[in-house]
Amino acid sequence: MADTATTASAAAASAANTSTDAPPFQLGKPRFQQTSFYGRFRHFLDIIDPRTLFVTERRLREAVQLLEDYKHGTLRPGVTNEQLWSAQKIKQAILHPDTNEKIFMPFRMSGYIPFGTPIVVGLLLPNQTLASTVFWQWLNQSHNACVNYANRNATKPSPASKFIQGYLGAVISAVSIAVGLNVLVQKANKFTPATRLLVQRFVPFPAVASANICNVVLMRYGELEEGIDVLDGDGNLVGSSKIAARHALLETALTRVVLPMPILVLPPIVMSMLEKTALLQARPRLLLPVQSLVCLAAFGLALPLAISLFPQMSETSIEGKHHVNMKTATFKPRREASGEISPAGTLSSDI
Repeated sequence: MADTATTASAAAASAANTSTDAPPFQLGKPRFQQTSFYGRFRHFLDIIDPRTLFVTERRLREAVQLLEDYKHGTLRPGVTNEQLWSAQKIKQAILHPDTNEKIFMPFRMSGYIPFGTPIVVGLLLPNQTLASTVFWQWLNQSHNACVNYANRNATKPSPASKFIQGYLGAVISAVSIAVGLNVLVQKANKFTPATRLLVQRFVPFPAVASANICNVVLMRYGELEEGIDVLDGDGNLVGSSKIAARHALLETALTRVVLPMPILVLPPIVMSMLEKTALLQARPRLLLPVQSLVCLAAFGLALPLAISLFPQMSETSIEGKHHVNMKTATFKPRREASGEISPAGTLSSDI
């Protein structure tokens, strides 16, 4: 039976191997090499591609059926590798890999930038009140929490209390730091009004970065005690490792700090320069649309760059050299064991 399935898959692969532009298709595998930063960058560009948000129900069914035909060796003649890669991209973008249910559009990884950009714009609005600061920080962490939950690893369900703990920790830390820093800036008598406004625009970054770290620690502190899976060179499970867990947690926290940096630091710098131009000084109503475009550009570039920093599979020395599955719960494109993305997403991958 196994030989028959192997032969059928080989025949399907041979039938699909008619495209010279795309690499040979591998079911369930990334299209681009994950050993290089560029390969990971291309991979995550596919994952966050917002064009998949507009895929019709009919196109989704066709993509799923095409992959099923490939899996069972019944692929029709003339199907190319490019068509198979495209079908897999569509399926992974829309359907949860464990439940095969459609993920709500705003919480898909492909929707992270389109639906997250308005929140980034809100976080960076100038002259915010206490209420608006609290609101935008809360909304940002709530959006992240929904993305995390929607893309969670359903094969290893985590208790709801764990998600709630991570969510509350992130919200409290983000709001506390943002409000505290704004109060300090307001009381800084040495600042001119222009300097105070500029400094206030950078407040969201330390607030969000601190909240991301807090969320990681609260969601994954158990791994430091229990360890994470360790694989050998052939991909076989050889045990668990606390050392690998520390490495994974450190890299995850680093990514969570790097991700919001260009999103929340570059737009204030760019806007401070654009606001001095004659066009925006003569037409102040253009400030919000221009800031939205700047935030969108920064978000679209920063997300794939940040989540491409580290490979999904990393190596470390633990009583000999083993391949350590350090990122399964961190950078797995669709979901994570801890319910976190990025990232996905989710990714999460977070702002």
